[in-house]
Amino acid sequence: MKKYLAVFLGIFIFSQTWYEVSAEDALELSAKTAIIMEAETGKVLYEKEADQALPPASVTKVMTLLLIFDALNDGKITLEDEVTTSEYAASMGGSQVFLEPGEKQTVETMIKCIAVASANDACVAMAEKISGTEELFVQQMNKRASELEMKNTNFVNCNGLDADGHVTSARDIALMSRELILSYPQIFQYTQIWMENITHVTSKGSSEFGLTNTNKLIRQYEYATGLKTGSTSGAGFCLSGTAKKDDVQMIAVVMGEPDSKTRTKDVIAMLNYGFGKCNIYTDEAVLDEKVFAEIVKGKEDTVEGICEGEFKYVDFDGRNLSEIEKNIEMKKVEAPVAKGDVIGKVIYSLGGEQIGTVPVLAKESVKRQTFVDAICEVLEKAATF
Repeated sequence: MKKYLAVFLGIFIFSQTWYEVSAEDALELSAKTAIIMEAETGKVLYEKEADQALPPASVTKVMTLLLIFDALNDGKITLEDEVTTSEYAASMGGSQVFLEPGEKQTVETMIKCIAVASANDACVAMAEKISGTEELFVQQMNKRASELEMKNTNFVNCNGLDADGHVTSARDIALMSRELILSYPQIFQYTQIWMENITHVTSKGSSEFGLTNTNKLIRQYEYATGLKTGSTSGAGFCLSGTAKKDDVQMIAVVMGEPDSKTRTKDVIAMLNYGFGKCNIYTDEAVLDEKVFAEIVKGKEDTVEGICEGEFKYVDFDGRNLSEIEKNIEMKKVEAPVAKGDVIGKVIYSLGGEQIGTVPVLAKESVKRQTFVDAICEVLEKAATF
């Protein structure tokens, strides 16, 4: 009996070990480092040497684009503003759109040049537009990186050309990519452009120039939304790939790939792996019935509540989402109550664990009861006896 028990335990242990190894090796990647992250929660589903600091090539431009959209959001620039190309910006090598010194383009055209064609010259022109010099812009890049807790990052330039000390990690790229797509989803209007022409207007006249997206993921993966490629002799081939499926967004990052085809293949494998790990629970009609909060010292005794929005929960562990429970807790609030004030919450639980909440807001305003209102109320109640 002991012999059979030992054999059974041996098989069980082997099978468990095999499963763990298989799960870990489910992604056989050529990349030196890699990571896949679910965007909304920041949950990391797989990583390979994700904190190793390496040259990122043009994936650097994710941060450049983030600062451009920060400036747009802050009102420092507009999409229609003109950007003048300096001698220095025009001198950039590598991938470029061949801007000439003195040439003017709008901010929006420059964004397209960066997001679609990975233009080094457009990056520097935008850096100078926002901060005055590329050096000052790079200081802002590093400050933003610190705020995002990008612990293995040091930027030396704004375009990703190989330079001593210019490094980041797969995890840090995922963090800045997440910040960009969640804060400024309009970036996808540009990263999903496949081909588009811009017009150069210089002293030599007017000419058309074609932009072609460097990110082949856009054409090769049906759920792809972006985001940024990069390649130099020092960095190899890199990619921060974003995709959206069934309202779930994934960010897959690879660094140090041997060629462009392999980086795309690896990112597609990672995205499929990530989406395959997700189960989604959505409650669009959060409140199926009317709910009310009690009002103290108000002209009305109650106020109706409405939910701030739908509830979504993404599970990565194969839990039974049909067992999610929903409970509504309403406050007793003192007047005055403004429309939109939080007066309660809907609590979602799974297996006894709270997994999320949705605020319940006041549908209408309720004014505070005055002394005269209180007297009238007493008289009305007295009249009913």
